[in-house]
Amino acid sequence: MYCMNCGADIPANVRFCASCGAPADTEATRVASRGGRASSPEAASVRTSFDQEMTAVRQPQRPASLRREPPTPTPQTPREADEAERVIFSVRPTFLFIGIGYVLAAAAGVGLGILLAMFAGQYISAPVAVLLTLPLLLIPAYKHLKRNTIKYTLTDSKIEIDQGLIARKTRNIPLRNIQDVTVSTTIPQRIFGFGDLVIENANEVGGQTLLDNIPQPRRHAELLLRELRRWN
Repeated sequence: MYCMNCGADIPANVRFCASCGAPADTEATRVASRGGRASSPEAASVRTSFDQEMTAVRQPQRPASLRREPPTPTPQTPREADEAERVIFSVRPTFLFIGIGYVLAAAAGVGLGILLAMFAGQYISAPVAVLLTLPLLLIPAYKHLKRNTIKYTLTDSKIEIDQGLIARKTRNIPLRNIQDVTVSTTIPQRIFGFGDLVIENANEVGGQTLLDNIPQPRRHAELLLRELRRWN
């Protein structure tokens, strides 16, 4: 049997609850005993209410402050939808020529410094000789800076061509307007692994856009063609 006051188990021959001292010889306690059956509708209703109370005792409710409510999805604004545009690749022209230019400029600087030391060492000091060779690095440095002002980006809806360092110019070509993609490489370009990507654009006079001297042009052409298939 169970106590109606605290829910503790009461042996059959005990008349009072050992936990709270409530009397155990009641109709509700006899009905709530294990395996017991209600002998009347009133007893059945008492047992039902007792079972509900015991369930509430065994399974306490979590406080409202600790309950986790599912997050409410917020609709995206048009600007957020644009920012969620997927980028397929972003590439700049190859660095190969610039690296070769730095090496040649450094070698020429060393050679010029040696000549100055041999023939004009008594008139020109070592720091002055170094300053005279530094302008040789200006040419590859300028090419390097110019390369960093160009970036080609392919997204799932367009091609972006960014040009400029201070005054930026961005040109957008929607993928739905592209008719053909061609890879153009010369023999030196094939040897060193770069080339040109020629894009046929239906909405422009002349109809061609050139992605100049990009590394791995065939791989980038395949990525572009894969995105074009989704628009056709």
